[in-house]
Amino acid sequence: MGLPSDDAVLIQKGNKQGEPHVITVNCPDKHGLGCDICHIILDFGLYITKGDVSTDEIWCYMVFWVVPHSSSPVVRWPSLKNRLQSLCPSCSVTFYLNDQHSNSPASPVYLLKFFCLDRKGLLHDVTQVLCELELTIQKVKVTTTPDGRVLDLFFITDNMELLHTEERQHHLCKQLDAVLGDSCISCKLRLAGPEYDCHHGISSLSPAVAEELFCFVLSDKETRLQALSSDMTNLKKANVVVDNSLSPAHTLLQIHCVDHKSLFYDILRTLKDCNIKIAFGRFSPNSKGCRDLDLFIQQKDGKKFVDPEKQNGLCSRLKVEMLHPLRVIIANRGPDTELLVANPVELSGKGRPRVFYDVTLALKALGICIFSAEIGRYSSSDREWEVYRFLLDENCGFQLSSTLARNQIVDRVRRMLMGW
Repeated sequence: MGLPSDDAVLIQKGNKQGEPHVITVNCPDKHGLGCDICHIILDFGLYITKGDVSTDEIWCYMVFWVVPHSSSPVVRWPSLKNRLQSLCPSCSVTFYLNDQHSNSPASPVYLLKFFCLDRKGLLHDVTQVLCELELTIQKVKVTTTPDGRVLDLFFITDNMELLHTEERQHHLCKQLDAVLGDSCISCKLRLAGPEYDCHHGISSLSPAVAEELFCFVLSDKETRLQALSSDMTNLKKANVVVDNSLSPAHTLLQIHCVDHKSLFYDILRTLKDCNIKIAFGRFSPNSKGCRDLDLFIQQKDGKKFVDPEKQNGLCSRLKVEMLHPLRVIIANRGPDTELLVANPVELSGKGRPRVFYDVTLALKALGICIFSAEIGRYSSSDREWEVYRFLLDENCGFQLSSTLARNQIVDRVRRMLMGW
């Protein structure tokens, strides 16, 4: 019954340099599958140039045209196919009886602990190795000692589910050794224990910083901390139109928004968390830096969106999630300067991919050393957020107390995160 599992995901490589690769997914449907697929595409450093999604709530057919983003390492296409394949529900008829509500066991968390001499770009170089090996960073605790050494604690999971094997562990150590070289004093890997729970949260945030990071509606006053350059300020526009006249059973959402590398994921993430079903969606190619999307949707109960209050609520939520999927600010932390990045966590508990990678890459490009770093979860306004905190080393080419310098750092980090 249905497709053989190996054919649920097909990847057709582009014939020429720069030509998009085509990912086709054809399998039984489940709620949020499109979001989960876009999450993995983003995790592999790919940018969706256009896409089509169609489903009858039993079977779905999705096509994504993708290209590697300029900041991404070489894409491992066989691994990408395997990851996407693992998302697809069983193609057998018994799927609806056995698999629809099942939860796969959580991957074991490992603690990678190394002690080495510090240098500029070290944290990103290690992060790049982990990304290339398909290891997901769950939590991080980085501390620099006064004598120029760094103690890094990476809590990681293996997307390939092979980190328990000696071969996989040896390969990881070999890759890290190539990056750390003689500067490495010690490097150990083991299953994480109770210390993982100790590092799950983050240290307290001041009320002013928490309000700036987590406010649902960002007003024009946001430039106080979340400084935007003039061209980015002009891009802070999105239009969402609700139309109930074209379909007797579905509401049409017409979206026009400035483009960024995670736009399709952010829209599908929002609809998934709001329990909104998509019957058909078309993601048009970039035109003058903007995107147009047409989505035919229904509420969870199968009804159209006819209540004006619900329509306005959905439109407002989409605009915030599309324009500000990540919050970036610089604030004082005692005598130190701290960069903070926050993104909402999916209701499933899944965090956003590649945030730590992009932030450390931006800081490396700016020549800024990271004195300490941590990742944790924070609850605010009935939402859970993933928060990245970086204490910046004052010994860099920026006067960190300067508003201009801070704005330049925030601008560079945000551009890297958004793919601009």
